[in-house]
Amino acid sequence: MIYNSFENTGLVKTLRFLQAHDTEYLSGQDLSDVLKISRVAVWKHIKRIQELGYVVESRQKLGYKLVSNSELLLPWEITANLKTKTIGQRAYYFDSLESTQNKALEMACDITNDGAVIIASEQTRGHGRSARRWVSLRGGIWLSVILRPTFDITITTLFPIASALALSVAIEKTLSIKPELKWPNDLTIRGKKVAGLLVDASLESNRIASMVLGVGINFDVDAKQIENSLKKTPNFYGAASLAGQGQKTRPIQLVQTFLAELEKVYNSLHARQTSKIISEWTLRSSTIGRDIELDTPDAKIRGRAIRIDEAGALLVSENNKTHRVIAGDILYLPK
Repeated sequence: MIYNSFENTGLVKTLRFLQAHDTEYLSGQDLSDVLKISRVAVWKHIKRIQELGYVVESRQKLGYKLVSNSELLLPWEITANLKTKTIGQRAYYFDSLESTQNKALEMACDITNDGAVIIASEQTRGHGRSARRWVSLRGGIWLSVILRPTFDITITTLFPIASALALSVAIEKTLSIKPELKWPNDLTIRGKKVAGLLVDASLESNRIASMVLGVGINFDVDAKQIENSLKKTPNFYGAASLAGQGQKTRPIQLVQTFLAELEKVYNSLHARQTSKIISEWTLRSSTIGRDIELDTPDAKIRGRAIRIDEAGALLVSENNKTHRVIAGDILYLPK
């Protein structure tokens, strides 16, 4: 199934009318008259709405009544009352994709997709940094965001840090739990990974043509199943799920809150308010101040993580020498 936020108007109009009158039954004739479509079209839309996970009761001589909404991250649900100007105002939903990131990269050249969100219920070949396998079970949140920033190219490396901060704030606001941030772009709960981000940028001369942010969140998945699948993967340090961690919330609430928080940090980067982002990220970080072993493309470093700089690079103190690291995998050493 493929849906977007700007087509399927008959289906969405039928759904919105049901949602606005969810305390009463609406006859097929009433829906036909109000929506100015045939009763056969009404029936087809109702059937499709039910296939998408909405519970609609149908009673003879009474009509249709919406009982509950879908848990799927459908595009018209994402855009409804979304508190952003650009990010998320255009959305695409796929029942299954190899990778939302790969699909978003294909779509990024279309300028109308600035701010667009690509979501899949499952990914068959999801990946994280360095093309590492990402297990994307149904029940998780798998999405990518297409952006066309106008900020300086030097700020690109700070964007993953800012995005991770936005996701941490969104999880805290919606589920009342506070995940920790592990450099460079992981979110953890009790030391296990609950979410990760990656960024692919397309550059032209000295400017950013487009940028795609990939986000994977273990929202309501079997963490043990993920751990069994990835336990032999190098640098894997465990998986966690948001399910059961905090207050009950619908995935759409988390996605909408995240998109709003992402637009805030995105605007801050355009305004070059980088020090505030670095300060807030540091307050939520489990990395800063820890003794770590850092596996970089060039060498292994053992030392203490001091801070991140204005570009998001990690500064590590080792034997009175300070290393500046822009990429690597961290192992926390015993306290």
